[in-house]
Amino acid sequence: MGKYTKDDIRKLVEEKEVKFIRLQFTDILGTIKNVEIPVSQLEKALDNKMMFDGSSIEGFVRIEESDMYLYPDLDTFIVFPWTTGKGTVCRFICDVYKADLTPFEGDPRNNLRRILARMEKMGFSSFNLGPEPEFFLFKLDEKGEPTLELNDHGAYFDLAPTDLGENCRRDIVLELEEMGFEIEASHHEVAPGQHEIDFKYADAITACDNIQTFKLVVKTIARKHGLHATFMAKPLFGVNGSGMHMNVSLFNGKENAFFDENAEMKLSETAMQFMAGVLKHVKGFTAITNPTVNSYKRLVPGYEAPCYIAWSGQNRSPLIRVPASRGLSTRIEVRSVDPTANPYLAMAVILEAGLNGIEQKLTPPAAVDRNIYVMDAEERAEVGIGNLPESLNDALKELAADKVVQDALGSHIYANFKEAKEIEFDMFRTNVHPWEREQYMKTY
Repeated sequence: MGKYTKDDIRKLVEEKEVKFIRLQFTDILGTIKNVEIPVSQLEKALDNKMMFDGSSIEGFVRIEESDMYLYPDLDTFIVFPWTTGKGTVCRFICDVYKADLTPFEGDPRNNLRRILARMEKMGFSSFNLGPEPEFFLFKLDEKGEPTLELNDHGAYFDLAPTDLGENCRRDIVLELEEMGFEIEASHHEVAPGQHEIDFKYADAITACDNIQTFKLVVKTIARKHGLHATFMAKPLFGVNGSGMHMNVSLFNGKENAFFDENAEMKLSETAMQFMAGVLKHVKGFTAITNPTVNSYKRLVPGYEAPCYIAWSGQNRSPLIRVPASRGLSTRIEVRSVDPTANPYLAMAVILEAGLNGIEQKLTPPAAVDRNIYVMDAEERAEVGIGNLPESLNDALKELAADKVVQDALGSHIYANFKEAKEIEFDMFRTNVHPWEREQYMKTY
């Protein structure tokens, strides 16, 4: 993934014998959208003249202001390897602009750029992200619809024949590498049918682009193996859910702003203040990092997902873990995020929370190096450990009370996200679920 000019793109399109071009963008809820054009329209796309109807996209604009433009980010040019030789398809990730040719404030990618610009004004050069997205593989039925039948019964770090998803996972890695990803690890996760593929960290925009591309590749290659890949936070009761731990760090040029050789734990004052900001605002941004009704089935004790607000450098039960690596690799790991999150919005709120901690010179509470899951409520209260919201509705109330997180989203995204999620929770609240019928139909 390099720095391309228009001439570079023209040459690549010809060399790769590209027939179709996908212009991709992400809506407020994190869903990938795209407009596909024939290669004959390449020049129009390169001149930022491709239009679409923004009123048809969740949370974008009203029908009377629907005309919007897609500006391709040339550095995101990728050829989808699985299309080669049969109508080769390439893609660009696009920024969304309004009819007056100004950036659209409802575009999550543009919004993240806004927070990154604020970061740069504070003297930092980049915000780096290393994501760890997890997913499940389920078998498809004869109609091509996903079932609840897992294709393996493996456990953490298992291999074939127990891990029957290994071949699928391997093919996903090969496709990603052909597209320019640097894969660091690939393994079976704790739950049966659950997998994780880790790729190298990058600056925030590139990393979020990579997450969206990763999801697309995983789903596409899984289907070729007769499987359905889901990034749903908790598809099965009684086993671990899927997280997307975010390893983040601030840089000043080539220097990691989180590292201080002479400080306790070798964590700089900047790192501690950033972490304090995240801890202070995590309740407010949980609706963004855990945006579905189902997300809160994962954030419960007993399944390795954090549900308590604390940090540690030694154990994995708190919300924030500080991995042991130091120097340029110094980072904090925010462990509550799940892969249903819109990555651009998740990064915007985490970064804004951390920057607020730096501006306010906040101090984090003492590290908690005990297993929080075995502490009772009284013990947690004694050391000041709070709880994350227990439902999407609770999280939305916390979001409504946190002006810092609202500012990280901007008024347009905040209002539309809040409205969409209130509707989602109300549909869940008023529906009658199978569990209720199982429990009450015969008893009452």
